[in-house]
Amino acid sequence: MHYGSIFVETLFGFVMLFAVTKLLGKTQIKQLTAFDFISALILGELVGNALYDNEVGLLDIAFAIVLWGSLLYLTEWTTQKFKGTRALIEGRPSIVIHKGKLQRKEMKKGNLDINQLLHLLRSKDVFSIQEVDYAILETDGTVSVMKKSAFQQASRQDFNLTPKSTVLSFVLINDGEIIWDNLKEIGKDKAWLQQELAKQEVKDVKEVFYAEYKKDQQLYIQGF
Repeated sequence: MHYGSIFVETLFGFVMLFAVTKLLGKTQIKQLTAFDFISALILGELVGNALYDNEVGLLDIAFAIVLWGSLLYLTEWTTQKFKGTRALIEGRPSIVIHKGKLQRKEMKKGNLDINQLLHLLRSKDVFSIQEVDYAILETDGTVSVMKKSAFQQASRQDFNLTPKSTVLSFVLINDGEIIWDNLKEIGKDKAWLQQELAKQEVKDVKEVFYAEYKKDQQLYIQGF
């Protein structure tokens, strides 16, 4: 009877959650906002906890799911009816790179550090911040990228130019601290780095928010 009860409640919970999801018209997981993600966790907890509580029956599970689903539906209706509530409930996109410059304040608001931003850019086939004109952190945690015209995919192919070998960039300074592993990887030392900083009138590493190295190019530096 115990296993039979679990089977019935699991099947019932599955059907109810499926119905609520279809009713709300949820998007794919990678497109979920933080609010949607939390909602999905709570719906799962409602069913999961009920499975092993002998005092909770099918009607209790149904009531909890319908109640939570109704609140979600009300939230979705509110954001559609009153556009001003969207920023509060769903969040709003933020520009983390503007005209090629990192926007440190926006990155802090989104709890986004350099390493996380570089990871998101690489997922868009961007391996250097110098290639980016604009980058927007979306509400679902992904990043949308607009490359500079010189780095757009078809620029060389359209004019039948000779292909150039690809060059990997290295982050040498992040938030005022030297990335020693990367400095060693490119075969340079601290003295060389200080010389490069001095060429651009930077006296101290702590003045640099971000520095990026590419072979045969000037060190890219952005201060705080």
